[in-house]
Amino acid sequence: MGMPAAVPPSVADSPYFTVQQVLAMPDDGLRRELVYGELLVSPAPRLRHQLVAFRLARWLAEYCDSEGIGRAFMSPADLTWGRDDVLVMPDVFVIGADEIAITEWQTLRNIPFVAEVTSPSTRGHDRFRKRAVYRDQRVSCYWIIDPESGPAEVWMPGASFPTYEAERLTWQPAGASSPFVVELAGLRAP
Repeated sequence: MGMPAAVPPSVADSPYFTVQQVLAMPDDGLRRELVYGELLVSPAPRLRHQLVAFRLARWLAEYCDSEGIGRAFMSPADLTWGRDDVLVMPDVFVIGADEIAITEWQTLRNIPFVAEVTSPSTRGHDRFRKRAVYRDQRVSCYWIIDPESGPAEVWMPGASFPTYEAERLTWQPAGASSPFVVELAGLRAP
C-alpha cells in the first residue's frame, strides 16, 4: 500500500479546489480531476483500460478525419470549458471542427463526444460526478464503457437515465454522412 501524495498545506486545508490548485499539485502518477470544486484522485489506468481507450480513439480519429467533423483525442488533457472549478480528463473525446486550430485545452468549448472507459476506482466518478459536467457543458453524446464486459451506457442531453447497449455503440454527429459504429466485442477483443 502506497503513501498518500504530499499536498501543499494551502491546498490540504481547502474544502473547495480550483483549477490552479490542482495544476500546482505534484506530478506523481495520479490522475487528478476537479468537478465543481471537488477533487477526484485516481491511480493510473490499467493495461486493459488503455487498450480499449486506444482502440476507440484510433477508430474515432479515422472516422472524424474521413467525415471532417473534428478531431479525436485521448487523455491526458485538462478540459475546463473556461471554468475555475472544473478540470476533467476524459479517456476519449472529440473536439468540434470549429475548434481544430485551438492550441490550449482550457480554451476548448465545443466537445460533442466523450467516452469514459470505466474501472473500479473511477466508476462512480464517471457515472455521476463527471456525467454532470458533461451534461452541463452540453456534450451531445457520452459513452461509459466497461473494458471487460457488460452493456455500455449511452447518455444523451436531457436524459434522466442511460440507454444500455450490449452489442454496438452508435454516434451520429451533426454534419456526418454516416454514423460512427463500434462493435463492443471488437473493442474489447484481447
